[in-house]
Amino acid sequence: QVQLVESGGGLVQAGGSLGLSCAASGSIFSINTMGWYRQAPGKQRELVAVITSGGSTNYADSVKGRFTISRDNAKNTVRLQMNSLKPEDTAVYYCNARGFYSDYGNPRLVDAWGQGTLVIVSS
Repeated sequence: QVQLVESGGGLVQAGGSLGLSCAASGSIFSINTMGWYRQAPGKQRELVAVITSGGSTNYADSVKGRFTISRDNAKNTVRLQMNSLKPEDTAVYYCNARGFYSDYGNPRLVDAWGQGTLVIVSS
């Protein structure tokens, strides 16, 4: 089907910056949306930012003006640039891709998730 591999993340001080990258591979037919979600300890997973194949974006209110999502449709990659990080941004960040994979030439729906990458923002 579709596999997602994330990179980036780590430990950063408040006010710093980090970039997360995610690459999709496999029997990709088309990917409509790619995005990032996060889950902090004891909390539910929440949307951070998503981007469509046409370049339309949507951000959580808590990250607007600080985070920027971008994608390369030809390479099936998505990047999240995180600036002015705050301790409350600490979470496991998950890459997501929704679209279709090729099942012997037939398009099938896919909702793929990466394994998650930890971002820790120290105060």
